[in-house]
Amino acid sequence: MRDAWANVEKAETQPLSDLFKSDSDRLTKLTIEEAGIRFDFSKTHLNGSLVSAFEALAEARDLAGAREALFSGKQINVTEGRAAEHTAERGQGTPESVARAQGFHARMRALVDAIEAEAFGPIRSILHIGIGGSALGPKFLIDALGRDEQRYKTAVISNVDGAALEEAIGGFDPQTTLLVIASKTFTTSETMLNAQSALLWMQEGGVADPYGRIVALTANPGKAIAFGVDETRVLPFAETVGGRYSLWSSLGFPIALALGWEAFEELLEGAATMDRHFRLAPPAANAPVLVAFVDRYYANVRGSETRAVFAYDERLRLLPSYLQQLEMESNGKRVTTDGKPVGRATSPIVWGGVGTDAQHAVFQLLHQGTHLVPVEFIAAIEPEHGLAFDHHRQLLINCFAQGAALMAGKQADDPAHSYPGDRPSTTILLDRVDPATLGALLAFYEHRTFVNAVLLGINPFDQFGVEFGKEIAKAIDSGDAFDFDPSTRALIERAFGEAE
Repeated sequence: MRDAWANVEKAETQPLSDLFKSDSDRLTKLTIEEAGIRFDFSKTHLNGSLVSAFEALAEARDLAGAREALFSGKQINVTEGRAAEHTAERGQGTPESVARAQGFHARMRALVDAIEAEAFGPIRSILHIGIGGSALGPKFLIDALGRDEQRYKTAVISNVDGAALEEAIGGFDPQTTLLVIASKTFTTSETMLNAQSALLWMQEGGVADPYGRIVALTANPGKAIAFGVDETRVLPFAETVGGRYSLWSSLGFPIALALGWEAFEELLEGAATMDRHFRLAPPAANAPVLVAFVDRYYANVRGSETRAVFAYDERLRLLPSYLQQLEMESNGKRVTTDGKPVGRATSPIVWGGVGTDAQHAVFQLLHQGTHLVPVEFIAAIEPEHGLAFDHHRQLLINCFAQGAALMAGKQADDPAHSYPGDRPSTTILLDRVDPATLGALLAFYEHRTFVNAVLLGINPFDQFGVEFGKEIAKAIDSGDAFDFDPSTRALIERAFGEAE
């Protein structure tokens, strides 16, 4: 394995402008069209020798075997002793896991149909409560796709800060609100506290049976039933579907309800298209594999600690937040699957924003700062709006111009007006923002995360790092003995009046 990494590290490349001059086919080799998306990796430092070195690393890591293990339901989440079967939710898995997912989807559709038929009375608003993967996926997709098509007024609440919940319910009528509680374990403290407050709001608003207005999305149906949810309104999903990979499962219920069942099916099919591409395309023509090569080059060879994601489309404004959890919770690890130190950088810090706003906020650093930050531009050819002026044309012009400027640079007599250039970027250009295309895009990011993990030898499906802070929070809340540092103890005393 050391030899494979050594070959990657010693592979030579050139400045970006020289790479285009030395290889007339570069754009063709490093551009992939799949599922209505153009992936352009040509403004990165990948070349033939780097791709070959990474292919050898992928073979040494048995990427092909790991990929087959993922789709065949093998126990690849080794630390938790289970499979990772999110692809089965879109029809790509073992016959047993696919059949189970289809059964859960059928149950979910029956409930969507019943609500649409007003079997539980008129519903005009959806209050979806979750956190992490139980909130980020539905929030992103409903925000991106529901601006014209959303059939219900929807709010996704995750923060335990009461101001967030208060703001959401301020515009809702409790008599016509459906409460959706999303928690894999149905024990997540932030989610359950928000749920209790929402139930109290419904009771105070005159709802005779607020528990009868709950839909529970969980891998622990028994807990939901014990909480008071009617069994017919519990939508299960498999324990082998991780939270940040779960929007394809029953966790997608608010998506199906807000956007319609047809949109949810198109979302699944778009993801399945990317699944098939990932399974069948050779490495050099495989979008998730090739972009993982890009990620590893900048993180492990060039020492880039971050990656910036800029959506040049207001509909995709929540994508950077979604990707932060997907990538940093999955690959923010320091040990391999056998418990040994990784010995090299793992997940970059993912951050970003929306163009063109970001151009007037952070692009100064990207163009002339001292950090090497690989940039990812995401845009769509078709606009959503119908404004008379050329807003969308100008938006795309700015997107393309920033990538060109980062690569080309500019020399001037005055150093303050010089741009070093040779700064890498990837452009992901969607034909349109619709359920199928976004399904493919999110599946691309999932597989990208998986390939990075395989190349590093880590497990992307556990997240033990979030648990220790929760343990300390419980100790503070309960007043249990804990050896707090002086700073923490002083903060507790200042906020609550006494040591707890």
